[in-house]
Amino acid sequence: MLFNSFEFVIFFSIVFFIYYKSYDNLKFQNILLLVSSYVFYGWWDWRFLSLIFISSISDYLIGKAIDDNDNDKQRKRLLILSLFINLGILGFFKYYNFFTESFTDFTALFGFEANPFLLNIILPVGISFYTFQTMSYTIDIYRKKMHANKNLLEFMTFVSFFPQLVAGPIERASHLLPQFGKKRKFDAYEFKEGAKQSLWGLFKKIVVADNCAYYANQIFENSDAYPGSVLAIGVLLFAFQIYGDFSGYSDIAIGISRMMGIDLMQNFKSPYLAENIQDFWRRWHISLSTWFRDYVYIPLGGSQVDSSFKRSLNIIITFTVSGFWHGANWTFVIWGALHSLFYFIQTAYSRNLKTVKILPANVVKVFNILITFLAVTFAWIFFRAASFSHALNYISEIASSTILINPISYFKDMGSSIQPVIIVISLIYLSVFEISNRDASYSFQVGHYKTPIKVLIYCSLLLALIFFRATHGPIDFIYFQF
Repeated sequence: MLFNSFEFVIFFSIVFFIYYKSYDNLKFQNILLLVSSYVFYGWWDWRFLSLIFISSISDYLIGKAIDDNDNDKQRKRLLILSLFINLGILGFFKYYNFFTESFTDFTALFGFEANPFLLNIILPVGISFYTFQTMSYTIDIYRKKMHANKNLLEFMTFVSFFPQLVAGPIERASHLLPQFGKKRKFDAYEFKEGAKQSLWGLFKKIVVADNCAYYANQIFENSDAYPGSVLAIGVLLFAFQIYGDFSGYSDIAIGISRMMGIDLMQNFKSPYLAENIQDFWRRWHISLSTWFRDYVYIPLGGSQVDSSFKRSLNIIITFTVSGFWHGANWTFVIWGALHSLFYFIQTAYSRNLKTVKILPANVVKVFNILITFLAVTFAWIFFRAASFSHALNYISEIASSTILINPISYFKDMGSSIQPVIIVISLIYLSVFEISNRDASYSFQVGHYKTPIKVLIYCSLLLALIFFRATHGPIDFIYFQF
């Protein structure tokens, strides 16, 4: 069930009506959210509801056991059990075939021929998101940063809360879980703000991402048929596709939750306006980057280790594991490793820049934003490519002389003549709000405009959703595959 589908509109309308009709009964509200979340997730494949149930029950019981235990060794064993269950489920469904095939390819280098036992495994939607969410819960209890929740209903609702279940934000229990223990009444202001953010998210997904996807998919899937100029535009289109797609999902999830009286963390903050790679990861998929900071980078020693080599190694490990989290393909690992390389280049560049003060600060800022965007966009090639060789061929073609070929005729053959115009207009519209709200709580703030201007903005978004939606129909959100 997609946010941008008619089925979801009906589903949410029914849930929302019953939800606030029972505002004086907290237990019923939570039961409704839990059942609704299971229906929402089971819409894809009801069989995988068992995985959410296992994660919920096991971490609820283990969390209580850790919290009630004063023996450090036993607490550590319980934490290891929780990690084994969660990572075991994630590893089996997401990485079993990847590791099996990689091991077979490795042994073949030494002349051994293996017959791997591969499984026809369907990847459960959103498994990486809710697994990390429950893992952080038991880790925080083990670290004594919070106490275990004693209410099973509240905990199961926290794990399966449908707006952010399949693609985040990855919430911390300390922030989201207590909210299910408080009564939630209808708030007109919160409803209005949530509706506005959901509208902006739908615009990003339906108008920006899906229209960009129409061309980006054709170009990447048939890259041998196009010159370098078209391939270069294809990368740019994918950069805006994945941003509009993923940040659009987060905006809708946060907006829907806000309409229901639940606060979710900000997940995107104009990342393409970042001034360096470190700044980019403070703005892109914030819930994941902070997760890896708190549960991977800092436990490794972070920047507090006693040698520059160890600090560098911690950064490489964190970025690489983050890339591997995205999918069972070496292209994702390389994508993560590239970001660590960019980080080191940025660090050296920033250190040297301090000694050179020739250009005005604003010029340097714009230059840094441009360079960071180009670096991030280059790395997207590996993220989107089907394989490592595909990525290399794609880059090689862009670097060739065919980059000078006029791409207009190729785009005319790919689709309608109006669709590129729609993309350009929508990207300008997107950029205006991104720039004006670069450091706001979310990128769609119109409170400073007069009422007629606000009405014009809202109407333009609604009209865009009606008339500028991609003609090939709704497309699944990219991050559902992770």
